[in-house]
Amino acid sequence: QIQLVESGGGSVQTGGSLKLSCVASGYADTDKKGCMGWFRQAPGKEREAVGVLARDGEIPAYGDFVKGRFTISQDSTKNTLYLQMNNLEPEDTAVYYCAARRYALICGRDFASYNYWGQGTQVTVSS
Repeated sequence: QIQLVESGGGSVQTGGSLKLSCVASGYADTDKKGCMGWFRQAPGKEREAVGVLARDGEIPAYGDFVKGRFTISQDSTKNTLYLQMNNLEPEDTAVYYCAARRYALICGRDFASYNYWGQGTQVTVSS
């Protein structure tokens, strides 16, 4: 069982920055071809991918709304995934979730394909 624990959410004003962290545990050696990613869900809206990354990869695939404002990175030695968010807008207000799946040829952005989820962390951006 993979467990994910997010941290780093909070409240900022428009144009501000936040960095989220997600610590993963429970991976097996055979999970090196898995995927991790960040998703978000605003009230009344569908969950959408912020960006996803292969556990053995370096280039994330981002959602169209990111527009260069967010950066996903990982520290494999710490089993930690990061989401650096800059130039935040009120439209970015949502609960942000870390997600993982054990194996995939391609790390897609469909949230339904991810089996493991963190508890979520609230990000609120005020104007």
